Order: sequence, then C-alpha cells, then structure tokens
Amino acid sequence: MPLVVNRFQAFSPEHFVLIGLFLLVFAALVAIGRRHGDNERFRRAFAIAIPCFTVPMQVLQLLPGDFDLGTSLPLQYCDLAWGIAAYALWTRRPWAVALTFFWGLTLTTQGIITPALAEQFPDPRYVMFFGMHFCTVWAAGYLAATGSTPTWRLYRFTVAVTAAWAAFVMVFNEIADTNYGYLNGKPNSASALDLLPSWPTYVVVEIVIIAAVWALMTWPFARTTNW
Repeated sequence: MPLVVNRFQAFSPEHFVLIGLFLLVFAALVAIGRRHGDNERFRRAFAIAIPCFTVPMQVLQLLPGDFDLGTSLPLQYCDLAWGIAAYALWTRRPWAVALTFFWGLTLTTQGIITPALAEQFPDPRYVMFFGMHFCTVWAAGYLAATGSTPTWRLYRFTVAVTAAWAAFVMVFNEIADTNYGYLNGKPNSASALDLLPSWPTYVVVEIVIIAAVWALMTWPFARTTNW
C-alpha cells in the first residue's frame, strides 16, 4: 500500500483558519496603534517577542539533522524582514520602518496567501514559516497605525535595497544551485508568479509591478508623513 505523504494544502480549511487568526491580530494591533499612538513599552515588548520566537526556529534549521542548503540559509526576504521588523519596532529608525512597511504589506503577505510550504503543524518549519510572516506584517500594520508612513526618499531606498538583495541572491542561487526568493525559477506550488511570463522575464515584470505598487502606497502619505 503506498504511503500517504501529508503536505500543507493552500486554501484548505486549516489555511483559512490561519488567515483568520492573522487578520484578527492584525486588526487588533492596528486598533491599538490608532487608539494609543506610539507606546514605547508595548512597541519594544513586541520587538523583543519577535526574535525570541524566530531565532530558536532559525537556529534549528541550521543544525546538521535539519540543514538543507536550498532552504535553511536566511536568504529569503522574509528571513531578513522579521529581523528588520524587530529593529524597526525597537528604534523606529525610518529606513527600518520603511522596509518593514513595504516588504511586510506586500511581499510577506504574498507568502501568507500562497505559502510555498510542504510541512504540516507541528513541524518547526511550519511554525517558523507562519510565525515570521505573521510577525512581520503585524509589525508593519502597527507601525503604520502609529503614524509611521513612507516618503519618496524612503521609497527609493527600499527599491534600491530590494534590487541589491535580489541581485545578490540570484548570483548565489546560480553558484549554489538553489532558488532563494524564487528568483531563478517559479515555486512548485501555486503563487502569483504563475500569472507572469517564464523566467527570467517574470523577474523583470515582478520588479516593475512591485515598484509601481510601492509608489501607489507612498503617494497618499508623501505630503503628510512624519518620517
């Protein structure tokens, strides 16, 4: 009798429950931010909570029994995003808040909606995947609700940093025969990239779309920002 391989299924009841939980907490954090403004004690407690959760999970993936060159290295944008989000919460540095705002509210949410994930709960990779994605977007929502909104200068900074990350990761992927960031090939699971042309054209199209979306996100706040 063939073995049944259990894999996480996108758009399953389990997935919708996770999205519902994510949205409830997101709405609560936005409400707290709007009602109470920048509460340093709360913000810094949130900042500490993120690495307390993510660092042990990240270290676990680097141990010999779990290490995989193609997935364990912290080279995905979401691996960087949670650290930047924690730093943004602790310091409110404009560059960190900008990266959290743009990456969190667009790229990271894509990972939540169409997760490229095989493992099921309670596998540590499952917990790590959703935990770090959720925390990054929650941080972005909270910071925006407390008045941290983007400027055109920070928009340009974010585009430049993202382009530099993509260039580095594409070179690494080519050398190591990996596919971090799905910059050297589309994921096997369904994603928004399926709507775009084949590689490498989809990378260029993706960059243009992301830059345009970020510009639209910046425009309403450009004249009223406090950054």
